Amino acid sequence: MTLHIYNTLTRRKEPFRPIEPGRIRMYVCGITVYDLCHIGHARVLVCFDAIVRYLRTRGWDVTYVRNITDIDDKILNRAAENGEPFTALTARMIEAMHQDERALAVLPPDIEPRATAHIEDILDMVATLVDNHYAYLATNGDVYYRVKRFPDYGKLSGRNPDELLAGARVDPDEAKEDPRDFALWKAAAADEVGWDSPWGRGRPGWHIECSAMSTCHLGETFDIHGGGPDLPFPHHENEIAQSEAATGKTYVHWWMHAGPVRVDDEKMSKSLGNFFTIREVLARYHPEVVRYFLLSSHYRSPINYSEDNLREAKAALDGLYFALRGHTAGVTPPADVFASPWGQRFAAAMDDDFNTREAIAVLQELSGQINQRGREGGEIQSLVSELLGLGALLGLVQQDPDHYFQGGGVITGYGPDVVVEARGAVYNEEYIDQLIAERNQARAARDFGRADAIRDELKGVGIVLEDSGGETRWRRE
Repeated sequence: MTLHIYNTLTRRKEPFRPIEPGRIRMYVCGITVYDLCHIGHARVLVCFDAIVRYLRTRGWDVTYVRNITDIDDKILNRAAENGEPFTALTARMIEAMHQDERALAVLPPDIEPRATAHIEDILDMVATLVDNHYAYLATNGDVYYRVKRFPDYGKLSGRNPDELLAGARVDPDEAKEDPRDFALWKAAAADEVGWDSPWGRGRPGWHIECSAMSTCHLGETFDIHGGGPDLPFPHHENEIAQSEAATGKTYVHWWMHAGPVRVDDEKMSKSLGNFFTIREVLARYHPEVVRYFLLSSHYRSPINYSEDNLREAKAALDGLYFALRGHTAGVTPPADVFASPWGQRFAAAMDDDFNTREAIAVLQELSGQINQRGREGGEIQSLVSELLGLGALLGLVQQDPDHYFQGGGVITGYGPDVVVEARGAVYNEEYIDQLIAERNQARAARDFGRADAIRDELKGVGIVLEDSGGETRWRRE
């Protein structure tokens, strides 16, 4: 089946044809590192991670670039509020971002450029735009892009430039020639963060950073540009205008945008008090549950963050792990995960604009088949192998099932740890195993009162015992 991708630029799904056969060059707008990443960031990170995993497994040679914006007005303002150098703030937030990514099993991109490392590339692009009269030095020392010089402005977002002008208010002392113009270079005072340039000391505008970084690493024209739901206008619209004016070439062939995250059916906003950082969410839910939740809807669809939906995701993921429990030892994914009917159905879902919702449905059907055949005493090794192999393409069910149920796979400082302190005791793995051994001895001696007391004690601290086949396993409630 041919891969089809929805293109924001054309507003339809199209058969994907890369610029170079067999190779995909892909850029995704990353994080502006002035604060901790939130659940909306998590959706972009996880969705594009799953997309890249799938493309590579299908045989594409993917160069994946995801940038870091480490110089921006928000960063400088937050650093000033904190009374610290902006570099100290960004270093701390970048490390926190990487921790969040690792917790969510997001693989690192091939290239992770930072804006401050590309100042020369930014200056070169701004200089080209000035020389070609697409940009000008204003009286306030800023360099602005002339929107009226680019006739295709608005083609990505569908906005009419004349309507933008009609709705704008122009102050008499406005430095811009046109209120639609946007800053490429911002003037900075001697005591402010800045770099020397032909137009005086200053720092880059947000939009020019991505144009410079993407073309530097992927060329003047590349295959896919992705990002969050708030980026088509003005950020990506401005990227197109400045990049195509600078190079004279088509900037990007396919534009992809993830859908928004809503919280209890409302827009996520700090002002509404429904704004959640990734680590706040992971303090309550296992990272793989959050990843499952984020992939359980099509990446372009709005997704509603709620306690009910998280609990539903946990129950669904638990079901996959219950099916695998006791069956994964010595089992490896098949060499060609797409050869079976299950793999073909999974590929058909992903080839249809990366429909992870339908792909997950294949995983659920596989787990049902494992449960059914297991009850009937049938052969299940091949089904377990398929579930592990297809799950890996989404970054799911890659842990030992017992490890998952016991709260493993959680980075220190996130969510449920395997240590519980209660009743004057530390319920770590060693102590839990000790209590299970004592319970088994009590059962063997027919001291069922003591055995039940141990079960109740563990139940009281959120540890559930499961007896099956003469063996006792434990998991978090």
